[in-house]
Amino acid sequence: MEFSLLKVIFTAMAYGAGAIFIVGFLARVLKYAKTPSPLKIPTTPAPINPIGAAIRVLSEVIFFNSLFKGNKWTWLGGIMFHYAFLLVVIRHLRYFLYPVAGWDMGMQNIGIYAGFVLPVAVLYLLMRRTTVDRTMFVSSLADYFVLALIFGIATTGLLMKYYERPFMVDVKGFVFGLVSGNLSDVPADPVFLLHFTLVMTLLAYFPFSKLMHSGGVFFSPTRNQCDNPREKRHINPWSPNLGA
Repeated sequence: MEFSLLKVIFTAMAYGAGAIFIVGFLARVLKYAKTPSPLKIPTTPAPINPIGAAIRVLSEVIFFNSLFKGNKWTWLGGIMFHYAFLLVVIRHLRYFLYPVAGWDMGMQNIGIYAGFVLPVAVLYLLMRRTTVDRTMFVSSLADYFVLALIFGIATTGLLMKYYERPFMVDVKGFVFGLVSGNLSDVPADPVFLLHFTLVMTLLAYFPFSKLMHSGGVFFSPTRNQCDNPREKRHINPWSPNLGA
């Protein structure tokens, strides 16, 4: 098996970023799960049983209910961004699968449309962060960095689709080779290399950023707790003897 310098660099980058993402994501989720909730603080009106709490969390994940109640314009940009990003990721599954599932092939055109929506949604969220006072106040350099990173990924993806198109057989061979362990040469296309580098940067940075709200939302006590303080006493985990 031959290893060129380019192949070594980008293979190491892919495996390194993937390892950082998986280990970092699981470590953060484990930390969330182990963090005690000393108070009963569900946002009311809240469900009174675990099934209702689970439905509430899922509706928050799917529909962004609290954001909708807080600010309709931010909700619009947020839901456009998240669903466009999801559809783009689904479209890219074809590079990781062989054979490609029929349902994924059926999502290709929708994924292309989402690819146009994604950079527009990023620019909209960036505009909100730079023009709305309360959003500017809570924004940090890290927030702008993530938006710039995703915008770069989206625009380089569109460039490859409509302007500087690499040989897709080579792209598929390289990406699927990373998954299967049968490593292939890296497509020597500058736009693809930039796109791939940006994606790996996002992947490695993900566990250390606010993007971890994707996992943390399931552990939010204001959402996952039941409103049953009279039916079941909530014991402070730091003072277990109080329940005796």
